[in-house]
Amino acid sequence: MTTTNNSQTPKNSYIVPITIIGVLFFIFGFVTWLNGSLIPFLKIACELNQIEAYFVTLAFYISYTLMALPMSAVLQKTGYKNGMMLGLLLMAVGALIFIPAAQTRVYALFLLGLFIMGGGLTILQTASNPYIVVLGPKESAAVRISFMGIANKFAGILSPLVFTAIMLHGMDKYSDESLKMMDAVQKNAAFNELAARLITPYITIAVVLILLAAMIRFAPLPEIEAGEEDSQHSDAENKTSIFQFPQLILGAIALFFYVGVEVMAGDTIGMYGKNVGVEFFGKLTSYTMAFMVIGYILGIITIPKIIKQEKALILSAILGVIFTVGLLVSSVTSTGFASILFGWLGIPAIPDSILFLALLGFANAMIWPTLWPLALEGLGKFTKKGSAILIMGIAGGAILPPLYGVLSSSFSPQGSYLILLPCYLFILYYSLVGHKKRSW
Repeated sequence: MTTTNNSQTPKNSYIVPITIIGVLFFIFGFVTWLNGSLIPFLKIACELNQIEAYFVTLAFYISYTLMALPMSAVLQKTGYKNGMMLGLLLMAVGALIFIPAAQTRVYALFLLGLFIMGGGLTILQTASNPYIVVLGPKESAAVRISFMGIANKFAGILSPLVFTAIMLHGMDKYSDESLKMMDAVQKNAAFNELAARLITPYITIAVVLILLAAMIRFAPLPEIEAGEEDSQHSDAENKTSIFQFPQLILGAIALFFYVGVEVMAGDTIGMYGKNVGVEFFGKLTSYTMAFMVIGYILGIITIPKIIKQEKALILSAILGVIFTVGLLVSSVTSTGFASILFGWLGIPAIPDSILFLALLGFANAMIWPTLWPLALEGLGKFTKKGSAILIMGIAGGAILPPLYGVLSSSFSPQGSYLILLPCYLFILYYSLVGHKKRSW
């Protein structure tokens, strides 16, 4: 079945496809946001320094850049539906590699598994993001992506909590003081026991991914022909190259910075919390994800009835700047603001600097949903390739967190978050000027 984007199509015809894609976005989130808890876990289990620990994000997100164009070519041959199924199976292979990795405690094997899972997610993201943009009226694309974001970030709330409950019990045994009292044999046994905790969860993840691939195989997903969309208003008719679309190329750069700041807010918060003495550091990613979910809900309520997509992007970038400044100047020990915010909910207070880091989740929430439709607008027949270019921007998650790791090892962990500011400023430029450009 082939369909096109038509605003006259009955809304109920979108319900089943959108629900299925929502399940996929939940899986994206669960797998992706496990990395925030994996970083401090593997730092202990594989005896890594702080810079090496951030190779988790490098291996996972660099896969998007290296695999985006090849996966786009695959998608051209397979179509969206078969591409999604292939991506799920590839992710299952990556999850299964965690078994020998945990048995041997070879860090390179963990990184290989993460790279392959990132490759599977690349084809899933390349397929599902333009699919959800085209599957309905373009003026409400940000709302549809916001629903996907809620599924993604709700999984991001759950995965650190599940990981902490299953993996991080009895961690007193691995404190610096306890390890100093062990000889080499005892240390090796302790680290082997810790790494082995990963085996059952990742076998479970692999099984779930295989079952989802089977579900996609038989699901009633229409094949979208994005190239036919709005052809009379498309900028693609007179273009011969994907690089002739400034809104796309600048959008990919903005996406690079966005994913970098999103991953830093979600994946470095655990290590930062551990560095400043927060005992429940493994759960901190959930704080960031919770604020993102709140942002998505507000986006769904307000877009496009109250605020347009581009205005939401401007507001998000401004909030990113404000919260970054708050992170840089606030206390690493005082819980004043956090006590006010969380006290009545009975949630453990966190230092104010960590609160501002988590609040970046709120600022980040509407950047991805609003940036995608703005960057893909007018691409017509170039939409699939344009999607691959945007997916390559996810490399920001590979580059910026390790850069933060290097800076935080050499300077202050708090002060090193200064690298967030130029990222949000470029996103602000794109929201004000860049997305409107139609020629260089």
